[in-house]
Amino acid sequence: MIPSPTDPQVTVLMPTYGQSGFIRRALDSLLAQSMQDWEAILIDDGSPDDTAAIVAPFLLDARVRYRRLPHNTGLGNALNCALDLARAPLIACLPSDDVFYRDHLASLCAALHAHPGAVLAYAGVRHHYNREADGLIAGGALQLVQCMYRRSELRWTDRDELESDDLERLFWSRLRAQGAFTGTGRVTCDWTSHPAQRHKLMQEPAGGINPFRQHYRVREPLRFHTTVGNAIDEVAQYRAMRARPPTPPADDGLTILLAGELAYNADRVLALEEQGHTLHGLWMRAPYWYNTVGPLPFGHVREVRLSRWREALAQLRPHIIHAQLNWQAVPFCHELMLATPGVPFVWHFKEGPFICLEKGSWPQLIDLFELADGCIFSSPEMRDWFDTVLPGLSTSKPCHVLDGDLPKASWFGDVRTPLLSAAGDGELHTVVPGRPIGLHPHTVGELAAQGIHLHFYGDFTHGQWRQWIADARRLAPRHLHLHANVDQSRWVDEFSRYDAGWLHAFASTNQGELRRANWDDLNYPARMATLAAAGLPMIQRRNEGAIVATQSLSRTLGTGLFYDSIAHLGALLRDRPHMDALREQVWSQRALFTFDAHVPELVAFFRQVIAAAGSNRSRGERTATG
Repeated sequence: MIPSPTDPQVTVLMPTYGQSGFIRRALDSLLAQSMQDWEAILIDDGSPDDTAAIVAPFLLDARVRYRRLPHNTGLGNALNCALDLARAPLIACLPSDDVFYRDHLASLCAALHAHPGAVLAYAGVRHHYNREADGLIAGGALQLVQCMYRRSELRWTDRDELESDDLERLFWSRLRAQGAFTGTGRVTCDWTSHPAQRHKLMQEPAGGINPFRQHYRVREPLRFHTTVGNAIDEVAQYRAMRARPPTPPADDGLTILLAGELAYNADRVLALEEQGHTLHGLWMRAPYWYNTVGPLPFGHVREVRLSRWREALAQLRPHIIHAQLNWQAVPFCHELMLATPGVPFVWHFKEGPFICLEKGSWPQLIDLFELADGCIFSSPEMRDWFDTVLPGLSTSKPCHVLDGDLPKASWFGDVRTPLLSAAGDGELHTVVPGRPIGLHPHTVGELAAQGIHLHFYGDFTHGQWRQWIADARRLAPRHLHLHANVDQSRWVDEFSRYDAGWLHAFASTNQGELRRANWDDLNYPARMATLAAAGLPMIQRRNEGAIVATQSLSRTLGTGLFYDSIAHLGALLRDRPHMDALREQVWSQRALFTFDAHVPELVAFFRQVIAAAGSNRSRGERTATG
């Protein structure tokens, strides 16, 4: 065994989680350093793989120490745990998926010795396999593998305060306040690019809070802000929901397994728990950023471990499985349906029949509709469209219509903000929360000519629409306004100041023939509920003679503002008595845009499915047809 130095010159911090396929390469590069006067503190942050077994042979070198945390606590805490064990005056970092070259530690030490006033030295780095940077990689902060710094009392920001991919915010900025950073000018390490890198798991759209939560098995609410996304404070947002005691089960309460993913406004499901039903969650693998999966930050849903879900369901024996919601969940929900022939199964589909065609999951989607004991469609138009795919589907089994993204009623405050247009300058103000779909830059110019402002919310979305913003501002420099994202708690306060809000702007081409319908025709955008919460008339093209879900619903409820041209829209918005009446009509109907309002009908539908499934039990196991 190689003895550990009594007074090492450098402590190398190695945080790791689930990287057993990389870690031998990293440790081998450490053992090969030309400078040997080091110690390594390896903090295993609750890895679910065989990291401990992989690391064991390296512990024959007494310079390498290994500590395993019982569950994942985050990068900041893992680094702080290692710092608390460090003995050397200098600190270097070797993430377990990165690599040191032979003279890396020696060159960084030399740089710090040559610059006594410097608190950190950084190396050049190879990245993305064949690119190099002398210091900062373009578009990012200094990476851990590049850096060596003088040990102090400073500690990294941990998960309780913030999870971010921005290392400046997590530590470097505080260290920078204590002195200069100096570079070696030499490329002496590799920053390895792969899909499971922490920053990739964090950054939308490939990553995001939901992929991050699932990968690291985060159990608690997060304060989360990446360099490309919106700030999310789940701690504050869901504090009251988590703090309240569980609802006692009702005498006739159902045990409901929620399966797949919950997408937007996921906390809506608490309306079921508040009626005395017991909720369990079993979630799809590899979610997108908007595919909400567990552990859910608002609590009151009992998680079923994905690794042992078959055994767990055999013990749980739920009354019903409510599988949902978007196209990404189709493969997993299909697998679950075939594996649970004795449990009544409801398939609730929101978005993506056309994407399922493109992605190759169409056969599984068809199986879900054909073999499920009950089906929920997001709109009547979606139901009727699937009847053209599977003739007679909606009459062959219990079926129901319910939008999948409706929010919880508790977010719908009762106090509205005075209209911006009441200032008396004659200018009108409209809002688009999220992507300005169908609003082209020239449309913004036409709005400006009518004295109509467009307020565009979503700072992450702005980054995706940079060219659109630049083009629209050239045409309407005074009438396009950018705002940060607004969460549910501020919907009413923030959006009620506007005269009206935009749904997706499109001209339907289906000519009243359902088979010609596309996704815009069939969909209820999630923003409908946002606008309804604030009592905003919903601006949309007048698509006379076409089958359009939003048009049908808005005409039924009296919530729509239908235009033929932007000049026509301007005239409608300037009709104050009509607009005042329309806003009051939307306000009176807004409860219908909450999930809570539909819970009694949904539970009645579940009971209908359970009864029907019981009478059909002789059908045997579900068998895929595709």
